[in-house]
Amino acid sequence: MRDDRPTVLVGLGVTGRAVARALARRGLPLALVDDRPATADRALAADLDVALHEAPDVTALGAILDGAGALVPAPGLPEAHPALALAAERGVPVVGELDLAAAWDARPCVAVTGTDGKTTVTTLVRDVLVASGVAAVDAGNTEVPLVEAIDDPAPEVFVVEASSFRLAPLRAFAPVAAAWLNFGPDHQDVHRDLARYEAAKANVWRGFGPDQVAVANRDDPVVAGHAAGLPRVETFGLGPAPADGGAHWSVVDGALQSPEGDAVVAVAELARDLPHDLANAQAAAALARAAGATPAGTAAGLRGFRHLPHRVQLLGEAHGVRWYDDSKATAPHATLAALSGFPSAVLIAGGRNKGLDLGALVAGADHIRAVVALGEAADEVAAAFAGVRPVVAAATMDEAAAAAADTARPGDVVLLSPACASFDQYRGYAERGDDFARAAAALGVRPADHREVSP
Repeated sequence: MRDDRPTVLVGLGVTGRAVARALARRGLPLALVDDRPATADRALAADLDVALHEAPDVTALGAILDGAGALVPAPGLPEAHPALALAAERGVPVVGELDLAAAWDARPCVAVTGTDGKTTVTTLVRDVLVASGVAAVDAGNTEVPLVEAIDDPAPEVFVVEASSFRLAPLRAFAPVAAAWLNFGPDHQDVHRDLARYEAAKANVWRGFGPDQVAVANRDDPVVAGHAAGLPRVETFGLGPAPADGGAHWSVVDGALQSPEGDAVVAVAELARDLPHDLANAQAAAALARAAGATPAGTAAGLRGFRHLPHRVQLLGEAHGVRWYDDSKATAPHATLAALSGFPSAVLIAGGRNKGLDLGALVAGADHIRAVVALGEAADEVAAAFAGVRPVVAAATMDEAAAAAADTARPGDVVLLSPACASFDQYRGYAERGDDFARAAAALGVRPADHREVSP
């Protein structure tokens, strides 16, 4: 990236605005491009006194890039966007937010990626480090981009939630440790194909050497395949640790166990023990240890963690049926992970499909009593379970909740785990989850007075 030529930001939003401010504070020239700018984007351009090019055509976009030193794409900018091809034609380097932060700040980072569980594990790692006396903050694919977080001189370690969008252009960002939690089809509305999505995820371990720790899910063949051959790997998983002399985290005799065979924390002390919770706890413990966590701090952080909203969140119980909000599950991979923790669920699924094969949901049929199909993708959900499980269509969340209540039997769970985005009916997954909670409460669901454990 050349300092005498403008950096072109394509797509603004939270990260784009943070990058623009960071560049401006460092006296670097920039230009802003957005196909659908928001009021906040126009205000930023005015405040920084820089040009904002609104929905330029290909010719105009090419002219902007002719004089550019670098292109910074917004996380989530589709790979088919013409700006990326035009930059390649002109030899303009594509630089991501994480690489910019790495160029400006040398403090250690750890990174978390995966199709599911990134935010939970990022938060867990931060909590474990703080409990260990390490000044740590979370950043990246959170409310605070890394380029903004580094302005604070207090943190000793940054815990970076690294989406595929942030990892795809990665060239220089070098965390001291990075965890890849799992892999499944997702974001085919942004990446050109599944292979490109996988390659972006694999970038989290790009150039890893013997001083960097790769934390890998040994139960996931894609993740394990990319970890093979890396110089320093610690694995986690739900099955027994392999007897191969490697560094493996596991669950043994009701406790999380370190590679050295030490009990880290008892499973009974965790707030919840669904299968993916145990996997997440192992990954967080491994990653935090690599960043300086102590055994006592690890145990305290894991014990004290309370799960984030809309991620298999227990809303309550009515008539012997527990109700869970998993609105954050916007791909089949996430929904299947949630289903694995319940022997019998009434699944509410559907919304706006992200270009994924919803037929994959049928792999969870053994854990499903019936399905309520909701939203734009209701027909796709129904087709996935045709002849396999009973399906009821619902036009609204109230209808979906009522249908689930009618179908569920004592001992079942009602699980909103849509496998789709929410933008057909809601502004985001949180709004969808809140609406589900409202509909459940209207049906008499009340907070359950017991620990959230798997049945």
